[in-house]
Amino acid sequence: MLLTDALRLAMRAVTAQRLRSFLTLLGIAVGIASVILLTSIGEGIHRFVLAEFTQFGTNIASITPGKVKTSGPAPTGIPSSVRPLTLDDTLHLSKLPQVTGVSAMVWGNTEIGANGRLRRSTVNGVGADMLNVYSMSVRIGQFLPNDELENARAFVVLGSKLTTELFGTDNPLGQRVRLGNSQFRVIGVLESKGQFLGVDLDDAAYVPVARAMELFNRDGMMKIDIAYREGVPAASVVKSITRLLEARHGREDFTITTQEDMLRSLSNILDILTMAVGALGSISLLVGGVGIVTIMTIAVSERTGEIGLLVALGAPRNTILGLFLGEAVALSALGGIIGLVLGMGLAQIIHLAVPALPVHTPISFVLLAEGIAIAIGLVAGVLPARSAARLDPVEALRSE
Repeated sequence: MLLTDALRLAMRAVTAQRLRSFLTLLGIAVGIASVILLTSIGEGIHRFVLAEFTQFGTNIASITPGKVKTSGPAPTGIPSSVRPLTLDDTLHLSKLPQVTGVSAMVWGNTEIGANGRLRRSTVNGVGADMLNVYSMSVRIGQFLPNDELENARAFVVLGSKLTTELFGTDNPLGQRVRLGNSQFRVIGVLESKGQFLGVDLDDAAYVPVARAMELFNRDGMMKIDIAYREGVPAASVVKSITRLLEARHGREDFTITTQEDMLRSLSNILDILTMAVGALGSISLLVGGVGIVTIMTIAVSERTGEIGLLVALGAPRNTILGLFLGEAVALSALGGIIGLVLGMGLAQIIHLAVPALPVHTPISFVLLAEGIAIAIGLVAGVLPARSAARLDPVEALRSE
């Protein structure tokens, strides 16, 4: 039997019972649509979260005081206190060959007063390289100058939202701002950066780190962020930082976390969540598969005479097997296409209705979903097709 004849027979069998075929298609379509919709939402959230973490760049290493590890009792004579990260540490780290920028950080919350207004907000003590490290930019004025760390002048750069709250539409440059009990002069306003994990980066003030240490009465850095050159392996940067700080501190009493490691871990977690969501949607595909098995079993019993005639005319049993498998695959493939259109359409409608909900449907998901639909058709059609191929032609014709 020619392939075109086999395809024609399979499609004729599908269209002969339109209502029954439509209900079977619907079962597969709903399953595929569920998978596409849920995985599109999951992938959209995945990309949104990664974009939030990469808005500051991907070549950043963060150093925090204290070593994250579990150990036994400390040996006698060795102090258990952690040596703080100092301004001198920052200065030495900036001289490493792979490093393009270093910004120590100390932060806290305090009252900020200016222009007759008072607001409680975050004050970040940072280094002059902060813009380079975090990929931020100044809207008006300038950023903190590269003063000596210990003798930094009382300058402040405001976030865009904090500027509006304190000065409205007035130009804040040169104005005096009170942070806690200290006076600072405004020298710049940052471009809007938005929120990061619920923290409004625009509702903050940025001052030299040494001034922030005085403001919040701290003797060390809360963390030091380092930007390194593109293409340099993160492991190489970590090794250089570790060697330098161990030489200065006498031991490894700090923790280094790279953006690359964090993004890898986060991406793995989000991938698992996306797969879990997709697996929930795929449960409905099982229902569609059961529907195909049922329909194909009924088709075999209804077309016993046709099968006997084909075998009597010399049709090989493999041809009979292929005909029924072809019908099952045709049903599942058509149902898969309908499900893809339905799922992608619903995803876009939801995105239009709720713009804050990120939705993304990669082409790989589309191809995988259609492949799954065809595979379900093959698996579900095997038993009925084998039953049809094994029918005795004499008994099949007699049943007619």
